[in-house]
Amino acid sequence: MRTTQPRHLYGTGYGAGKADSTDTYLWEPVLEQLASLPAGSRVLDAGCGNGFFTRRLRETGFDAVGMDLDESGIIHARKACSSIRFEVASIYDSISILFGQQFDAVVSLEVIEHLYDPRTFVGRVQECLRPGGLFVLSTPYHGYLKNLLIALAGKFDAHVSPSWDGGHIKFWSRRTLTSVLEEKGFRVEAFIGAGRLPCLWKSMILAASRL
Repeated sequence: MRTTQPRHLYGTGYGAGKADSTDTYLWEPVLEQLASLPAGSRVLDAGCGNGFFTRRLRETGFDAVGMDLDESGIIHARKACSSIRFEVASIYDSISILFGQQFDAVVSLEVIEHLYDPRTFVGRVQECLRPGGLFVLSTPYHGYLKNLLIALAGKFDAHVSPSWDGGHIKFWSRRTLTSVLEEKGFRVEAFIGAGRLPCLWKSMILAASRL
């Protein structure tokens, strides 16, 4: 069942020959969380967009594949790197059946905030990971101080605007995202704030191992 909206609606410019802005502050800390995996480890980029980070994973030495619901992004990804397997699929689908294998790690950058049913997605990731496998995901950070400053600045309506077609529908804190991960059979191993100042981060990265 494909129930997510095409992610080109989110303003990422899929089909464009460039990475989105997450490369400037997310990619390196995410790769640091994967650094303990041996070369050749199987890594899935779930919600890969136009495949630029998937390609970075391959360049780092991983056996990387990608999936995304947005066909325009996958078309670009396949043209840019035909040696990597890219699939058009919903992240609510059975990832294990789609790829016919388990993975050593799954990466998902700035995806879970767009999902109506994040528990199903996390469950699908759990199913496709080997025991002890690593799930590294990022999402915009929301904590008390940041939310307070947004409200005091009169920016709260714009920040959570319901008129943004295809925009964020879930606003995660460290506590709430940890709770969902633990509920679905993960143990959180690391929390990293990324971008801007401490406690005012653009995004947070959680790394969790499958129990």
